[in-house]
Amino acid sequence: MNRRSFLTSTAVGVPSVLTVSAASARSSSGRASKSSEMKADLVVIGGGLGGCAAALAGLRNNLRVILTEETDWLGGQMTQQAVPPDENPWIESFGATRLYRELRTRIREYYRRNYPLTPAARSVPFLNPGNGGVSKLCHEPRVCLAVLDELLAPYLSGQRLTLLMQHKAIAAETDRDTVSSFTVESSLTGNRVTLRAPYFVDATELGDLLPLAKTEYVTGFESKKETGELHAPDIAQPQNIQSCTWCFAMDHLEGENHVIEKPEMYDFWRDFIPAMTPPWPGKQLSWTYTHPVTLEPYTRYCDPVQESAGTLRGFWFYRRIAHRENFAPGTYPSDITLVNWPLNDYVCGNLFDAPTEQIEKSFREAKQLSLSLFYWMQTEAPRQDGGTGWPGLRLRGDLTGTEDGLAKYPYIRESRRIKAEFTVLEQHVGTDMRMQLTGKSKEEVTAEVFPDSVGVGSYRIDLHPSTGGDNYIDISSLPFQIPLGALIPQRIENLLAGCKNLGVTHITNGCYRLHPVEWNIGESAGALAAFCLEKKEKPRGVKNTPKLLEEFQKAIQDQGIEIRWPKVTPR
Repeated sequence: MNRRSFLTSTAVGVPSVLTVSAASARSSSGRASKSSEMKADLVVIGGGLGGCAAALAGLRNNLRVILTEETDWLGGQMTQQAVPPDENPWIESFGATRLYRELRTRIREYYRRNYPLTPAARSVPFLNPGNGGVSKLCHEPRVCLAVLDELLAPYLSGQRLTLLMQHKAIAAETDRDTVSSFTVESSLTGNRVTLRAPYFVDATELGDLLPLAKTEYVTGFESKKETGELHAPDIAQPQNIQSCTWCFAMDHLEGENHVIEKPEMYDFWRDFIPAMTPPWPGKQLSWTYTHPVTLEPYTRYCDPVQESAGTLRGFWFYRRIAHRENFAPGTYPSDITLVNWPLNDYVCGNLFDAPTEQIEKSFREAKQLSLSLFYWMQTEAPRQDGGTGWPGLRLRGDLTGTEDGLAKYPYIRESRRIKAEFTVLEQHVGTDMRMQLTGKSKEEVTAEVFPDSVGVGSYRIDLHPSTGGDNYIDISSLPFQIPLGALIPQRIENLLAGCKNLGVTHITNGCYRLHPVEWNIGESAGALAAFCLEKKEKPRGVKNTPKLLEEFQKAIQDQGIEIRWPKVTPR
């Protein structure tokens, strides 16, 4: 890790100390709770990929950092949500920060140090443990968790990082356009801690800090009148949110019976037909679904027997996270695959900005959908040999760290988004709109060049079916930059976006929400906080002052953050 510092001294801000007050409060669960206070240079709330990257960027620049996380696992998409990384095709060479590539390298090294790889697998420079089709690095969630722990360990030991696990933000204190503090509550004890710092990063999965701090934000689908985007609707749809998915890992033991108890909502989900435009081709629990690009009916099977034998490539191969042929005989009784499919995309409710009972209902129903899909595959799913079901399918909750066998948290594709200094639109990154605007061919066209770029990314604009009844919107996009203005709220001075809550639209969220981009957003936010503390300047001032912006961009490039692309083709 490049430890070049923005700062001339480690004594920036106030050291992280815990002051226990005599006051007690009542927690949201009704328990008596103790109140305390902590201070740091930077507080990062949310321990997903963006949050971890923000914390590490602050730490390598000599800040004292407090990092909180709602669950008991760091890592967000890669761990608690159990999703193998969705990345650009050039990821091994460019298109990510140096620190993100270090994370990927350490994951592979962890396998080489700790797993009995075959000689053939060990000799592959870019090892893909699962040999899955969706990623060049399909791996088990616990491995990424272990690597994140390694990256943070020296800072924890040196007491420069304070880590508050299983803490959720519940309140904020503001002074006009500045956030003074956030209060987090432990889900284990009900105790509350008030966190104070010059800078805060919102790296929560749902943009939870924005309403607490009264930071202006948007949700759902903006209108064509607001954005001018080709694929936007005529009327804004703030409750129209991309589906979430409660993922799970499973293996298959031929000849054994691991059929789970019939899920409570199984009959409902077995017969459920999503109400979509264009229409969904039938029941959601079916091997036939809507092709994301053509929107025509498309059939893809899952056959753990044939796919493990290498005679078929379907859903089993798609997100396989452990391919037993990569390991010494007997290491794994079966391949292991991760289920994040159209069949368990939940479109019946939102997870934020709704009454509490409605949000809790959506969480329960999303879990029931995934359990129902698993039970259907065990008992009723049609097989290509004419049979039904695979009773040998087994949930692997030991890999996801849960008793029910599902991931710890649903895979979140869309959250609240700040009203930012700059908002990325489809006309900045969408291939078709860029061609229309520039008159260039597909071979010549590039995404908008942002003079305040603080990172890069690339992925198709990939919008899954939504709560408002939209089917897939999956369109080509161009390798893009991350503008600094998209990390900065229009009004609040010291709160930065650290993940998918940056200044994008419903449409452009579809390419800015993936693993390496979220990491880059968080890392740039953490680096910006450090730079602002050294220069005694606000983030808006860095963006709007050419000399400061140039200095900041040079500094983050020196630390391994790429801010521009070479010539590459659209996704």
